[in-house]
Amino acid sequence: MTRIAITGAGVVCGLGRTVEEVWQALCGGRSALAPIRHWDATGWPRALAAEVAEADATALLADRRARKLMRRSHAFGVVAGLAAVEAAGWRAARDAAADAEVFNDRTALYVATGGGNYRDAYDFLPLLARSGGALPAFGSELLHAVPPMWLLQTLPNNALCHLGIQTGFSGPHACLVTHSSGGVLAIGEAVAALRAGEVDRAVAVAHEAPIEPQQLQGYATLGLLAEHAVRPFDARRDGCVLGEGGVALALEPLEAARGRGASMLGEVLGSGAAGEACGVFDVRPDGDGLVRAIGAALSDAGCAPRDVALIVAHGNGTRASDASEAAALRQVFGAACPPVTAFKWALGHLLAAAAPLETLLALQALHGGVAPGIATLERRDPACGDLPVSRDPRPLRGDTALILSRGFAGTDAALLVRTGTA
Repeated sequence: MTRIAITGAGVVCGLGRTVEEVWQALCGGRSALAPIRHWDATGWPRALAAEVAEADATALLADRRARKLMRRSHAFGVVAGLAAVEAAGWRAARDAAADAEVFNDRTALYVATGGGNYRDAYDFLPLLARSGGALPAFGSELLHAVPPMWLLQTLPNNALCHLGIQTGFSGPHACLVTHSSGGVLAIGEAVAALRAGEVDRAVAVAHEAPIEPQQLQGYATLGLLAEHAVRPFDARRDGCVLGEGGVALALEPLEAARGRGASMLGEVLGSGAAGEACGVFDVRPDGDGLVRAIGAALSDAGCAPRDVALIVAHGNGTRASDASEAAALRQVFGAACPPVTAFKWALGHLLAAAAPLETLLALQALHGGVAPGIATLERRDPACGDLPVSRDPRPLRGDTALILSRGFAGTDAALLVRTGTA
């Protein structure tokens, strides 16, 4: 089976712009969670978020013409994707290729976004106000009120489109919209295409920008948002906090990467996904979906539970999800469960972009031989059993990590990576 290397990465999030910067902040116990700054959240019952510093994310784009055609979330995806391509050295490789057109045709883009659309309906709010809520009045003026670029700004595959335009990569393009599990699925699709020989290289991107009033109100109404902090597996946990950003991984066959002398961050071993099919917001208490997703990932990777040195839990801090995740890990790993950690206490929940970022941090942990602690963990919830989580860093033995991801509609995904490229 073709081995798949990660040869480049791009990151934009509240804790930094590079994997190393985010990792150092995390190890230093720093969190990106803070009161919302980019709009007036005074009086909101839940007003914490992990924001990217720039109020106008499109200013991060070098292409000025593209700025008018992208929302905040799309800009994060394009910036991260371009950074991963640059880090992988693919532009130079294309310049040196015998046929640049073939190089482009053999390069794929897989982009995920999971529900963090940024102010898609806000262009219509002034008209709603003027019409006083009367639908006939609203409808009669609607065609005149729609901005000419509205559709191009709101397409879910907008980041995919512009990343293709700016890179020239013309191989398979796909946009996955599967809430939080989409980032792992994008990586899995890229790996499958590479193993099948459909493409020679692929960029897996995920992006979100859910920190705006409509999204925040929706999550708060569902009772999913924490008041003061994200406390994975803690007895006092009361929800998640939304984050934003973009993450990208450049992937290619290990032998090809070696052949061109590329630097390698790690290796993707396998992935798995499963659905619980029990409700839009419900999770099964026994963690059945995660159990099956982990089993599929282990099978895909040719690994056994004993091969896993580190587990990066979804750990979003909601009561039901954390408890069922702990149940799933007990079922798969039993008393031999390796160290478990979680990163959303510092990053916020980046929805589809969460697991790809956590994957890159997991590789940092493996390289350093240490599992970072969960700084907000004070007392493990008895409902989570004897799950091996800790506030303090712990040593690691091994080179393989399991990253877990969960999304609305009972979607579960698991990814296995390792540092070794021997």
